[in-house]
Amino acid sequence: MERFISFDEIKKSLGKKETDCRAIVNHYLQNIKTKAHLNAFVEVYEHSALEQANKIDQKISEGKAGKLAGMVIGIKDVLCYAGHESNASSKILKGFESQFTTTAIQRLIDEDAIILGRLNCDEFGMGSSNENSAHGKVLNALDENRVPGGSSGGSAVAVQANLCTASLGTDTGGSVRQPAAFTGIIGMKPTYSRISRWGLIAYASSFDTIGIFTKTVKDNALLLEIMAGHDEYDSTSSRKPVLPYSQLLHFEKKAKVAYLKESIESPALQKEIKENTLAVLEKLKSEGHEVQEVEFPLLEYILPTYYILTTAEASSNLSRFDGVKYGYRTPNAHNLESMYKLTRSEGFGEEVKRRIMLGTFVLSASYYDAYFTKAQKVRRLIKDYTENLLNDFDYIIMPTTPSTAFKFGEHSDDPVAMYLEDLFTVQASVSGVPSISLPNGKDASGMPIGLQVISNSFKEAELFAFSNYLSELTS
Repeated sequence: MERFISFDEIKKSLGKKETDCRAIVNHYLQNIKTKAHLNAFVEVYEHSALEQANKIDQKISEGKAGKLAGMVIGIKDVLCYAGHESNASSKILKGFESQFTTTAIQRLIDEDAIILGRLNCDEFGMGSSNENSAHGKVLNALDENRVPGGSSGGSAVAVQANLCTASLGTDTGGSVRQPAAFTGIIGMKPTYSRISRWGLIAYASSFDTIGIFTKTVKDNALLLEIMAGHDEYDSTSSRKPVLPYSQLLHFEKKAKVAYLKESIESPALQKEIKENTLAVLEKLKSEGHEVQEVEFPLLEYILPTYYILTTAEASSNLSRFDGVKYGYRTPNAHNLESMYKLTRSEGFGEEVKRRIMLGTFVLSASYYDAYFTKAQKVRRLIKDYTENLLNDFDYIIMPTTPSTAFKFGEHSDDPVAMYLEDLFTVQASVSGVPSISLPNGKDASGMPIGLQVISNSFKEAELFAFSNYLSELTS
């Protein structure tokens, strides 16, 4: 079977009866077996996926198939799927079988998408390299000595290596956009609250956002329009109307684009990424768009603000995993207190324990106001400044990451260096605005470079249209 790049190609092939859903699923299953060493999938739902495919083929023959008939999707191992294990790539949730399905996934299934399996990730979504998983590291298909990015590394590699048509990840501070940049595909983080978080195993509840990996902007837009919208199970989900994003991709107007001086002049920025980003900005100027350098004086405060608040929320969210009701329980306990302590010490990985301890510290009575309260105030300043910029400009453009995919172990002994990989992605997360990473060439080692585009809240339609235009402009 040919290698499908887009869902449009799949639909065309199905329409001509050149293939069927069962053959498409078998094609991906074979690819997964061939590329098992990449470690992208931690569990493949072979039997249920083929059953779904048979039912959808029948629906197609009866003219009753949904919008996503033929779309094969992998899901990050923090998204619950009823009757299947979900363990957030952590030992502490080993053996936990979900009793319900994430709303976003259910909406895809309702449109006849086929769920192929769950994908490897950094434990509880905490990491920028996918080296923190209880299932082992995921390999970048372009260079197996390099990381795929994190935390949604398995989701990125699954699309990169043609193991599924599209995949779902989660983005708390860049966990969709950064691995998309490292693997040369498209990664979208919508506005916070645009997609329901029901069924997402929480890391930091006021940041967590379900995101989408695809190879085309149109596929990304289609998946968002199906998953987005209010959900009675999630009180934070937005009631704003959902537009048919995949039908609004035509872009004709002249855009007003800002780029952050501090991001381009950052000493951490790799030379080729700077050159490729500036080349896109020059191209936009030559096409008649207004491109302006702006200053963002709060840039140096974004990363510490993000890590103070997310670790605090993680400390609270992960307190429920104690060995009492489900998941891992230590066999070495001699009383209740030791059961709690040993279960969490043995069940959580090093990075998760580091963040829980940091979060517990900033929430402690002595330091609550000095750290947590102050970070909340700074978050508001960052959000207001970003939104004011986006009231004056249509889009903000910057690199997705300061470097291309680094080698395994390169930052393992230096947590701060690892955290700096989120330098450019956390602004959209702290502000809650939508952001997308697009492929933007390669560096001297042949590793992909990502270009990040940010728009104002709930402006996904405009962001997709401009991204589609940029993809054509830079191809």
